[in-house]
Amino acid sequence: MNSYSKSRCNRREQRGAAAPMVAIVVVILVLMAIGAWFLILRPSSRMAVAPRPVTTTANSAASTRPPPADVASMSAQQLLDEARNAVRAQRWVSPAGNNAFEFYLQVLQKDPGNQVARNALRESFTTGANAAEQSINAGNFDEAEREIGLLAQADSGNYTLTILRSKLDAQRKLDARAEEQQKQQEAAEARKAAAAALAAAAPQPEEKEKPAPTPVQSAEQVAKAPPPAAPEPAPEPKVVKPVGPTRGALLVKSAQAVPPRMAVRRHRSGWVDVVFTVDAQGNVVDAHVSDSQPSHVFDRAAIAAVERYKFKPALKDGVPIATKAKQRINFNL
Repeated sequence: MNSYSKSRCNRREQRGAAAPMVAIVVVILVLMAIGAWFLILRPSSRMAVAPRPVTTTANSAASTRPPPADVASMSAQQLLDEARNAVRAQRWVSPAGNNAFEFYLQVLQKDPGNQVARNALRESFTTGANAAEQSINAGNFDEAEREIGLLAQADSGNYTLTILRSKLDAQRKLDARAEEQQKQQEAAEARKAAAAALAAAAPQPEEKEKPAPTPVQSAEQVAKAPPPAAPEPAPEPKVVKPVGPTRGALLVKSAQAVPPRMAVRRHRSGWVDVVFTVDAQGNVVDAHVSDSQPSHVFDRAAIAAVERYKFKPALKDGVPIATKAKQRINFNL
């Protein structure tokens, strides 16, 4: 073999020995790229698309601005401006004719597809419900009924309306019962006063003669005398059962449903009806979907939101009890 052939063989052997080393280097680079994807790029991309929570602050000072003179002639944008002023002044559902809910509802009458008004009504529903509950607690029943009517125009299928109507009815019955008891007490006192006046005006009866002393009986007479009649048993006292308030569960804390990212990217909208139980501690248990549109798209997000709800438990005669409830979660994307 000549020198040329020997050099070719040596080069081939060197290339054959270097090939495994090149393959190992390539595998190491691929593994490093995969590790960089899972450890750095993928978490950062998730953080980039994660929705940021929106926080709002309310102006605590009450506004003294009078209501608009002619609401019917105002444009949708003017009504939105009035609604924002009402929100800043915390006029959610009152006073009548000058509150955020009425302005947003009038915007939808002029422009049924206005998404700003729809989103505002949905996001402020819980705050409006709390204001209606405060009116019930304060005894302003007519005002509370008007406010509940506004909430029903915004979301007629919301289960919170059933709770508010039940509480309003129960409070009205309690007030009527208390008023009736007050009238009965006043009537009883009037009868006592009249009886005392008649007794004072009536002539006093003459003193009766003292009865003669009972003669002393002998032992034989005592033995022959019939035994005294047994005294009649005293009637058993009636047990008065304590009576407390009876009402349904009251929502005290809601949670925002987070839609799936796939639905957000495709701008899909829909709703989910969630049936659940509010236990005696006010927690949500046994939450499940009874109906949804479209099916299975927003089910998990709706259940996750409802399970974070907090309630005041339902009461029966003042005792906390578990109760069934239903909530519709809307997804407008």
